[in-house]
Formats: sequence, structure tokens, C-alpha cells
Amino acid sequence: MSRFRTATGGLIDRTRPLRFSFDGRALQGCAGDTLASALLANGVHLTGRSFKYHRPRGILSAGADEPNALVAVQRDHARYTPNLRATQLELYDGLQAVSQNRWPSLSFDLGAVNGMLWPFIAAGFYYKTFMWPRRAWHKLYEPRIRAAAGLGTAPGAADPDCYANRYAHCDLLIIGAGAAGLAAALTAAVSGAHAQDAADMLRPCPRAHAADASRHSRQQLDA
Repeated sequence: MSRFRTATGGLIDRTRPLRFSFDGRALQGCAGDTLASALLANGVHLTGRSFKYHRPRGILSAGADEPNALVAVQRDHARYTPNLRATQLELYDGLQAVSQNRWPSLSFDLGAVNGMLWPFIAAGFYYKTFMWPRRAWHKLYEPRIRAAAGLGTAPGAADPDCYANRYAHCDLLIIGAGAAGLAAALTAAVSGAHAQDAADMLRPCPRAHAADASRHSRQQLDA
């Protein structure tokens, strides 16, 4: 067990270890982990670099609002998905995640030299800096700016997978699986309405997981 992992508590299953890698480094997490929680449990705090100055960035939040831990997941050359939030990526055995917006590596990023040039590249500097000579725009400035723009890298091969879709219909659509969302779904279900809940969390209502009211709501919905 990692020294950063608590011995008890949480929503993970400590009896089911999962192997994964981050930037080629072999690590181990538990069933129920997100990539973010597994990285923190392994003592990995540096997960990305800021867009402009390439300053070191770590995990800031626990959900869809995570601004720093944007990673790519790769299974092979064609199955490559960039810009996934580590806080929303459920850990599975064999997951291969890589960091973005760094070169040649996350710990040693040459782009960090931009931090020393900040007096010369303030906000909007490009509107005045690249005006001359005009011929250099298409051959020098624009290609370099385009290469530096963006965070993730798009896959170079066609996606070989096929995806299913579903047209779902309901009487009541509830946004959010917190305590209020579960209570609304319970009320609708008791009245005989067909309710669906849309949430950005891996599990319903993690903060109210131990609350008696929320447990009662989930039990009623399961029944």
C-alpha cells in the first residue's frame, strides 16, 4: 500500500489492484480509482504544464472543472484520445496515459524557458510582434505559432472502432446526481414517471455517499 493512500475509507476496493502507466512509468492503483486519485496515491503531483509559460501544474479539483490534469490515453496508434481530465477518467487495468504540452518530458520541459521571457511576451504581444517583415508570416511566424498552439495531439490514423448510439426518451430529465437530483428522481419514480439522470460523475452523489437521506434515496431507486 502506498504511503499516500489511506488504509480505510473512500469508494475504492483495496483488494483489487490495477496496473497502469503514466508517461511510461509503471504504477498501481485500485478498483474505483480515477486516474487522478491513483496518481496522487503514488505520489505523482506533477501532471501537466501551463499553456503559455509551461509552468508546472498539478491536480486542482475532483471533477469536470479540473483545468490542469489533461492527459491523453493511448491503446495503439489509431486509438489515441487527447485532452481527457484525469479526475474523470476511471482507472482500468492496463491503462496507458501520457501527459501533454511538454517536450521532451514533463519533468524537463524546454518550453519552460518562456517563463524567463515573460516581459517580452505579455498578453496580446503577437498582435504587434509579428507584423514585420511581411514575408516571414507565412514561412516562419504562422507555422511556429500553429505548432505551439493547442494542448493535445490528434491521432494520425483513422479510428477503427464502431460506436453504438441510443435515442432515449423520458418524462423527466434530471441534470446532476447529487442529493437533490436523487431526491427528484425518487419523487418522479414514486409517481410513476420515467426519469433519467445525467451527471458528470462516475458515481451518484459522492459527497452525500454516507448521508442517511441519500442512502435511502438510492435504495428506493434500486427497488
